[in-house]
Amino acid sequence: MSNYGYKGGSMRALSGALAVAVLALSTAGCAQLAQLQAMKAFKAANAAYQQQDYKQAATLYEEALEANPSLAQAYFFLGNSYDNQFRPSRKGEPENDALLTKAVEYYQKAADALGQSAVPEEKKIGKLALEYLVAAYGVDKLNDPAMAEPVVQKMIQLEPGEPSNYFALAKIYEDAGVYDEAERMLVAARDARPNVPDVYMQLAGFYNRQADFDKTIDALTQRTKVEPNNPEAFFTISTYYWDNAQRNALLSDEDKRVQVEKGLEAANKAIEIKSDYMEALVYKGLLLRVQALLEKDRSKIDALIKEANALRDQAEEIKKKRQGGGA
Repeated sequence: MSNYGYKGGSMRALSGALAVAVLALSTAGCAQLAQLQAMKAFKAANAAYQQQDYKQAATLYEEALEANPSLAQAYFFLGNSYDNQFRPSRKGEPENDALLTKAVEYYQKAADALGQSAVPEEKKIGKLALEYLVAAYGVDKLNDPAMAEPVVQKMIQLEPGEPSNYFALAKIYEDAGVYDEAERMLVAARDARPNVPDVYMQLAGFYNRQADFDKTIDALTQRTKVEPNNPEAFFTISTYYWDNAQRNALLSDEDKRVQVEKGLEAANKAIEIKSDYMEALVYKGLLLRVQALLEKDRSKIDALIKEANALRDQAEEIKKKRQGGGA
């Protein structure tokens, strides 16, 4: 009797074990099938995305994620597929605006899933998701700078040495009229990467929009210290001096003379580095013409105009040679 009971118990245990094994195999098979379905849908979605069929791509990316929610890269492309369907001209229409709401949702999921990835390509997509998320909150889309601000702050925390993140936050502050904070962010970008020329150009652009000529020139001059052999850096300074000397009605004639002299100094430096710098030759001639307007001595005026004409002709010759070479 006891033997029979023992055998019966063994059989029941064996049957239970077999059931668990079958269930495990079935679950594994289902998981494998789901992954295959996900990859098939993901591949088809990518093809539709490349053909710019964003509506179809969105449907297929959703299928891929439904089959395999861990397919994190699909979140970004799904968000971008919705983003690309949004039409600014139809802003305010609920159905159209809902596309951006979905885009934001999936950009955020992509950023959360991939932002800290150890795989460089995945991390790159995570960063891109944050950038597109900020753009979605921009003026021409959701127009919600308050939501964009913490996203960019997170980007700065993730990459404190990346100037573009500071630029993005500075733009948010500038668009909102918080100019002190905008300047602080641009200065922070400069401090983070003082050897990157663009940080000085961004600062110069900001100061120019604020009509602060002295700070504009100071930022441009700092750039020349980073790029002492770049003629374009000096040429740019000459254009700002010419523009201010010609257009600023508040300047006295003496102040204009000083502006022209500094502009000529910058243009000459650019030409010294690159003798056939056509644009620098043109602006040197323009500066000389402004200088001629400030002179009263006829002989000096004639000499300045003659030199300006010679520079114009030289620039024209360089332009013809370039066009001939291109042809």
